[in-house]
Amino acid sequence: MIRPRVLLADDHHEFLEAEIALLRPHFELVGTASDGVSLISEAERLNPDVVVVDITMPVMNGIDAVHRLVESGSTTKFVFLTINTGEEFVRACQQAGARGYVWKARMKAHLVPAIYAALKDLSYISPLTSS
Repeated sequence: MIRPRVLLADDHHEFLEAEIALLRPHFELVGTASDGVSLISEAERLNPDVVVVDITMPVMNGIDAVHRLVESGSTTKFVFLTINTGEEFVRACQQAGARGYVWKARMKAHLVPAIYAALKDLSYISPLTSS
């Protein structure tokens, strides 16, 4: 069975390590990026099935990076993994082209399902409370 290819974009090393540990059993992790500009270049170079991206990153934020990738014709699916809980962030990410939105506090329960939903072109927003 071919495992979906996932690129991770986050400027916090400890979160990247936690994401890698959580996702490695389910997906082929093809690379990481620590800022929005390197996210764009790595996504174009690697052509992953899904990018898991943080909003707040140096050089260029994740929303702008995703927007640029979508505008350039990328068919990659995008799932945001963030500490930002405001509805305005969810809307901005969806408007940029994201299929998923997961709060970092809910990562263990919701990131894998969000990625699978995105692969099916379905929307997934994790709840703020436990489920």
